[in-house]
Amino acid sequence: MDCTLTTIPYEKTGYFTKIVIDYLHESQQLQDFYCHPVSLKGVEEAVEARRSFPTNRVLLVEELRKQYAGLPVSPKQEKHLQALLNKNSFTITTAHQPNIFTGPLYFIYKILHTIKTADELTKQLPSYQFVPVFYMGSEDADLDELGHITIEGQQLKWETKQTGAVGRMKVDKALIKLIDTIHGQTGIHPYGNELTDLFRKCYTEGKLIQQATLELVNELFSEFGLLVVIPDNAALKREFNQTIKKELTEQFSHKAVEATIAELGKHYKVQAGGREINLFYLLDDKRVRIEIRDTGYGMLDARYEIRDLPAGRQDMGLTFSKEEILNELEKYPERFSANVILRGVFQETILPNIAFIGGGGELAYWLELKKVFEQAGVPYPILILRNSFLLMNKHQEEKIEKLGFTVSDIFKEERILLSELVQRESTNKVSLAEELEQAKAYYAQLKKLAGNIDQTLQKHTDALQAKALKQLQELEKKMLRAEKRKFEAQQRQISKIKNELFPTGSLQERTDNFSSYYARVGKDWLQLLYTSSKTLEQEFCIVQAD
Repeated sequence: MDCTLTTIPYEKTGYFTKIVIDYLHESQQLQDFYCHPVSLKGVEEAVEARRSFPTNRVLLVEELRKQYAGLPVSPKQEKHLQALLNKNSFTITTAHQPNIFTGPLYFIYKILHTIKTADELTKQLPSYQFVPVFYMGSEDADLDELGHITIEGQQLKWETKQTGAVGRMKVDKALIKLIDTIHGQTGIHPYGNELTDLFRKCYTEGKLIQQATLELVNELFSEFGLLVVIPDNAALKREFNQTIKKELTEQFSHKAVEATIAELGKHYKVQAGGREINLFYLLDDKRVRIEIRDTGYGMLDARYEIRDLPAGRQDMGLTFSKEEILNELEKYPERFSANVILRGVFQETILPNIAFIGGGGELAYWLELKKVFEQAGVPYPILILRNSFLLMNKHQEEKIEKLGFTVSDIFKEERILLSELVQRESTNKVSLAEELEQAKAYYAQLKKLAGNIDQTLQKHTDALQAKALKQLQELEKKMLRAEKRKFEAQQRQISKIKNELFPTGSLQERTDNFSSYYARVGKDWLQLLYTSSKTLEQEFCIVQAD
């Protein structure tokens, strides 16, 4: 599949925050909030820092093999599983929740970026093996975010009454019915039936969403060697027990984040600072916050019967003394879940990881967490902004060029594009820049003449100038608006191409699902994006494919 790749700096897109742009430029005021630069030198630093941390590699591989039992494992995956037992092997990790049918495009992009980075670093640093890992945030309970997809402008929503951690929810008839709807949109394309069969194979009634997501991701990326970790696992969580205990007894993470936010907030808009205890309690279909209470620990709104509660507690809601909750942690580590403040520490505890690949929002909150990692005694990874792509076809590219723009121009606002087009192509003069300069010179001369007579008249002259310039600028706007009406056809074309490439005014990757692209091209589409993916270069990519 032929394509043309154009890259532009992230700041030229207009879609990334100041903190992300400053991080990419290694701004001095951010350097205290992370550990390693995004470079080969940074990778080597992260490897050295990681060596001293005792990752339980044997347990990790054992649990991964249990997780993959009954699933096809590619030769490259098997190689990576064996490599994880070696002290010179390290992971490159990305993370995401189990969005149904993978959710927005960036779900795919961040995985491919992780795979490509691991492959390239293994080539560039042959003393080490780097293994790509997708860490599934299956304990997230935000179904409003995870339970819908958009295909060719139509949003499809999973209507279910299930609650709690999305990964623990089950595929039901309503979700299976969505597959029929997707097929109605994509089935006409060359690989539409293949896509439908893939969804039906992975999403079968009664299967947990985290299992269905694992199987779908494995079908798409097993040949690339990607390993998926589902951390909702008692054995893996037991490795995190000491940090959970520290959080329950000392509430250390909130104090660490508060100190960071106080400094970071001087220059940037910061994320939420978490809570006094940054943990949830999980059981069956419930996921509730753990809170400090006068009597010990309580679970917010957790008024439901739970087996193994101390006698007499069933009708009181769920509360624990300090001794009881630590005993609960020891017996049932799977019932404790880190929120966003501690999730990364858990990830870095169970994986021999040296780099985390995430979106702009993820990087922003990771920059708040360095002190949390220090308090927990866990190495802090390199932070890499995930790849972003704008996908366009040849027809769209030709329309942009016909309008007189380059593909990178299309990131500009619609009104700016139209103004540039009118000023470029109009036979009438619509800019008063020259006249405005002449007016400034005229009033400067008046000011001088008036000042020679009486210095107090200069302020009056300044006021006259300000009023005159404002009127000229308003005239210029009216001239441009009037001239724009002569270019209504071009305006419609600009509007159409902007809506196609930036649905709802946002980046394509934040809205569109991969289904329509896969249905047209099949797995070659994934290979195209893998080939186009950057690693440590950190640039926005525009892919023009035939």
